[in-house]
Amino acid sequence: MNVACGCGARNTVAMSSLIKERLLAGKIVKTMHVVGYATPRIIEMLGVHGNFQGFWFDQEHSAIPHKELELLMIACRAAGKDAFARVPPTDYATVMRPMETGCSGVMIAQVRTLDEVKQSVQWAKYPPVGIRGAFTGNAETRYGKVGLATHIENANRDHWLSVQIETPEAVEIVDKIAATDGVDWLFVGPADLSVTLGVPGDFMHPKCIDALKKVGAATKKAGKSWGILSRDIEHARKCRELGCQLFSVMGDGECLRVGLETLEKRFAELDD
Repeated sequence: MNVACGCGARNTVAMSSLIKERLLAGKIVKTMHVVGYATPRIIEMLGVHGNFQGFWFDQEHSAIPHKELELLMIACRAAGKDAFARVPPTDYATVMRPMETGCSGVMIAQVRTLDEVKQSVQWAKYPPVGIRGAFTGNAETRYGKVGLATHIENANRDHWLSVQIETPEAVEIVDKIAATDGVDWLFVGPADLSVTLGVPGDFMHPKCIDALKKVGAATKKAGKSWGILSRDIEHARKCRELGCQLFSVMGDGECLRVGLETLEKRFAELDD
């Protein structure tokens, strides 16, 4: 099945998310973090060369405007890739708008309380589940081709919401977060988690591994999945051992850095 990025680009009225489908099927998902070099051309290139099911655009650490995100999502659809946005749980529009561009879901960053989780679900879902307002003139509804009633049903069923676990407060209530209706999966931010646990950069520290074990146990109990931004293959293997399914394996900036370092070594003999 040729699945595009959650906006119904196929000739059907149903939306779909390759990421959500693979997670529900118990399969591994590989994604790439795009933030500093987010352009349609980069998405096209990564779609050709990268073995990813999708991309995620960082609206926590970058100010990607709505119109720019729309262009990035057009590139994702052209490349046949799924995509989502990471957003802070600051307000209704910030959480809701990425889905109107065609994102199949949103990932909520810097969560510390259960109230923040429940509020984000409200913002992301249409009534009767949440309070999201309806708008049909966008890619999400195929520019009005999908009827309103069908769109509401599809969106509440197919769009997804992920919650980041990257603070001690979130780790402490991870069971409750995972069990919350409307939360589809969890995502661990290892950098912030290590910082907030007092061991910055030591991703394999016992404190961090203990937190990962709690996330794994909580999602298993709730019948849900979890993902992480993998730091290296050893870290990824440990997370896989603990039940992780979604791996963000590299960011755009890191990809450029690794490429430059490789070139430096390849042509080192030309240095003075």
